[in-house]
Amino acid sequence: MRSAALTDNTVRGLRQGRGGVSMAYVDLGELPAAEVTPFPAFDAEPQTERSLLPRILFATPEMADFVKTGGLGEVAGALPRALRRHYDVRVLIPGYASVIAGLKNFSVITRIGAFAGVPGCELGYGTTADGLGVYALIAPDLYERDGTPYGDAGGDFGDNDIRFARLGRAAAELAAGLDPFWSADLLHLNDWQTALAPAYMAWLGIRRPSVLTIHNLAYQGLFPRDNLGRIGAPDYAFQMDGVEFYGQLSFLKAGLYHASHVTTVSDTYAREITTPEGGCGLDGLLRTRAAQGRLTGILNGIDESWDPRTDPHLATPFEADDWKGKRANADEVRKQFGMAVSRGPLFAIVSRLVHQKGIDLSLAAAESIVAEGGQLVVIGQGEGRFEEALRDLAGRHPDNVGVHVGFRETEARRIFAGSDFLLMPSRFEPCGLAQMYAQRFGSLPIVRRTGGLNDTVEDGVTGFTFADASPRGLNSAIARAFEAFGQKKRLNTMRRTAMSREFGWDRAALHYCGLYSRAFGNNAARRWKAA
Repeated sequence: MRSAALTDNTVRGLRQGRGGVSMAYVDLGELPAAEVTPFPAFDAEPQTERSLLPRILFATPEMADFVKTGGLGEVAGALPRALRRHYDVRVLIPGYASVIAGLKNFSVITRIGAFAGVPGCELGYGTTADGLGVYALIAPDLYERDGTPYGDAGGDFGDNDIRFARLGRAAAELAAGLDPFWSADLLHLNDWQTALAPAYMAWLGIRRPSVLTIHNLAYQGLFPRDNLGRIGAPDYAFQMDGVEFYGQLSFLKAGLYHASHVTTVSDTYAREITTPEGGCGLDGLLRTRAAQGRLTGILNGIDESWDPRTDPHLATPFEADDWKGKRANADEVRKQFGMAVSRGPLFAIVSRLVHQKGIDLSLAAAESIVAEGGQLVVIGQGEGRFEEALRDLAGRHPDNVGVHVGFRETEARRIFAGSDFLLMPSRFEPCGLAQMYAQRFGSLPIVRRTGGLNDTVEDGVTGFTFADASPRGLNSAIARAFEAFGQKKRLNTMRRTAMSREFGWDRAALHYCGLYSRAFGNNAARRWKAA
């Protein structure tokens, strides 16, 4: 059943994809197109031993080994590795220049033909340093471009429908024997960029189970109805029970309709997206999936590198109860950002600077933080209005506010390690990773009770939570943080508890194992049964 009409705010929230003075605004260097994160080494297992395991193809538009713009890249770098203990997992990703350059023993294994308005390409295969198999689509005209995987300074690429139809169709074909030596028993798709794969399988008569994970429902892959033909979708697919979304073509809706199961990245967000307020116009379909038992929330994890005892990025490693070590990181952050030495609390923002993240709320609270004796350090980039407002704030309070527009892994990690509190008043947050990073490093998150923030921060125990996305709501939580900061025994107990919380990937992997088993059902591939 079609949901109620979209509000103007909802429509504006939908997206295709995904800058010698005393001012404490610092330039830490130019922002790369995307940050690359190394992952801890895993022992590679011989392919002969893995060939009897069920085969999972994990399709993604980004992966932190090579390129990332947000949480999806982190998930794609970590989850397939965690799943390798249970399955024969391979990744499919567009052949960005960084991907092809970063894979070992990379070679072309076959050619994929053109269809409709989507050009053909070559399919290459290689491995990461720890032996994870990766397929890459070699199509320089589609994927070797400046900017992010989705656009450049001018906005989203105009042919993103073609670029990611190519990715979705390749995933479907890898379930149908495109690689003569390996075919997927199940597809795990991620966000709108891969969401056409279940639809292509349905249109082509390919019978394989699929799981689609929603990392952010606001990004839906919306294109004009006239683009239907050029991505090879049949005319009959353009209907409410298909790819049609208020007169447009929606990649994400196609996946939600055709996938065997839908997941999202926290329990709370899985509930929120079934409501008109959080469903971005798709709440009706998502309520149906939930009623069918085909919508599940599985919380993301963080990788093992987030350990303050061993993290090489930190100025000084430390552990719970070594608060001098934590303070050494705070002193380094203050020095790097040109801020004054202080014994007051250090608040932090490590975030995309966008409306969703409640940056306007943090800006409104900043003056009172400084007035009460606190300091604020910020690293991130996003909307120009917020970048400029934060620069202005730093100019007014050079001793107590430090801002860098951009991103650097080392500085971000040191901020988590040195700060006392993390501001994260998101209007919605499917999962969120920063609040987990902060807790591991003893920085107590101040978060709105939404999505994964609600599932990972315990009010008064590992952080502070509030309900209303308003200055009053955030200020009340900040006041409680100041109170805790003045009670050192309580503060250190909260830090110790936060640092002890486990947010690894093993638990998530086990949840996905159970989900895959249900998706296979009674028709699981005979190959591993016979083994």
